[in-house]
Amino acid sequence: MPRIVVLDSISQDGLDLLEAAPGIEYEVKTGLKGDDLRNTLMEFDGAICRSGVKLTAEILAGNNRLKAIARAGVGTDNIDKATATRQGIIVMNTPSGNTLSTAEHTLALMLGLSRNVAPAYQSLIEGRWDRKLFMGTQLAGKTLGIIGLGRIGQCIAIRARAMEMKLVGYDPFLSDNMANELGIKVFRSYKEMLPYCDYLTVHTPLTDETRGMISTEEIAMLPKGAKLINCARGGIYDQDALVEGLKSGHLGGVALDVYPEEPCKENPLFGMPHVLCTPHLGASTEEAQTNVALEAVQLLIDYFTTGTINSAVNMTPLDGKVLAEMKGSLLLAWRLGLLASQLEKGRVTKCTINYRGEIATKVTSLVSGAFAAGLLDKATGGEANIINSKMLFKERGIELYEQKSTDKSTFSSLITVELTTENGVTTMSGTLFGNAMARLVQVNDFRLEAYLDGNLCIFMHDDVPGVIGQIGNVFGRNNINISQLSVGRPSCRTAGKALGVLGLDAVPDASAMADFQKVKGVTKVVFATLPAANDTPAWL
Repeated sequence: MPRIVVLDSISQDGLDLLEAAPGIEYEVKTGLKGDDLRNTLMEFDGAICRSGVKLTAEILAGNNRLKAIARAGVGTDNIDKATATRQGIIVMNTPSGNTLSTAEHTLALMLGLSRNVAPAYQSLIEGRWDRKLFMGTQLAGKTLGIIGLGRIGQCIAIRARAMEMKLVGYDPFLSDNMANELGIKVFRSYKEMLPYCDYLTVHTPLTDETRGMISTEEIAMLPKGAKLINCARGGIYDQDALVEGLKSGHLGGVALDVYPEEPCKENPLFGMPHVLCTPHLGASTEEAQTNVALEAVQLLIDYFTTGTINSAVNMTPLDGKVLAEMKGSLLLAWRLGLLASQLEKGRVTKCTINYRGEIATKVTSLVSGAFAAGLLDKATGGEANIINSKMLFKERGIELYEQKSTDKSTFSSLITVELTTENGVTTMSGTLFGNAMARLVQVNDFRLEAYLDGNLCIFMHDDVPGVIGQIGNVFGRNNINISQLSVGRPSCRTAGKALGVLGLDAVPDASAMADFQKVKGVTKVVFATLPAANDTPAWL
């Protein structure tokens, strides 16, 4: 009989659902840490948690019994997913349960900050009646900038529009049709959007790309008096820059619900004028907690009673035989997606994937999901996987199409991806050499053969003698080893251009880049970093 442990407090409705589930035992054990937590998990088949407990690599290592963890909430930062995957533990989350509550809390902070609710009430507590000190501003007619237009960002946009706010936003994976439907003017980069924002809210995961994305430089781009709100993840705003922006008077206010380290009881922002902070209350509503508890419990009930896997963030529901047969194709598509996300910076509106040859006889929907997971990897903080990536595409209004042909061309199997963005159309083709060696064999009209791993430098250049030699000299002078080189010409030989792909042992610094850009004949350079050849995504 499966045994489930509840590691954090959850709604009674969730516990009642567990109680009623036939053939399942459960216990509630909250507040565990260290060896107590580690030893407890070895006695159960499933676990339910929120954000309080930390399921680290040390806690999960060596656990041969635990099969599934359900997170009652969206973020899984408190769970070491790599270790969970190595231990064969499925990690599932509840992505929709607290969307509305978080959106409402964001708006509550905007309103509270704009109308000085907290300091005005404090003045009454202190026996003062200082109406003139608390003159506020209304939201109607102001421009709200939203970075990250997934579920929560879109939910905020709908409600802010009803409050007669003007909307601008940035999300590289929101289509024009969806933006028009939401009434949002979208920008090609979030920095371009900042000068228009009276209010700014962020709804992205915390990644290397988003950590400190709003710092001193970005705050200077905002209009004087702009107000910033963060109910997403602590660390997206540079805390020191916020303090300086408030002190200088450039920022009109800051409202935070999340912090780089939690619990957070001391912070230089606490007590500053024009600051409103709450202790991570975004999902703290009775409704949200009921929803995520019921979802989390149902995920484990379904898994242990029928084998169903939903909302998994670290693996696929494929059985072992199918997974083994398709692993190479899934990895190829995933790497093409990772590469595409770094080569094409424009907002994606449509994606067409053409399968030709033997691959067309396989379950191509899974391969399309792998490509989508790679494309959205950085945008979702690594949470995109073969299970949820198509849903994430749909939420952002990205159209995904498949075309199939069993006719073979030069290769026995060929995957061609056509990505449509605001900048135009980019096409890439990939194939497998053997069963597992992923290769890039075409970019737009240029045919070549390049590895899909490590640091890649992709450059357009004049198809004349001497260019490649100069490039080699540049990296030699900068002590950067070239591990591979592939050069391809377009099908129209008279075009006079060629495309090169270099594999580098290190990412060039600013000095090397400056030297590279001085090479006569090089017209465009893009760098991309892909996982090592033997690396696989956690969900595989």
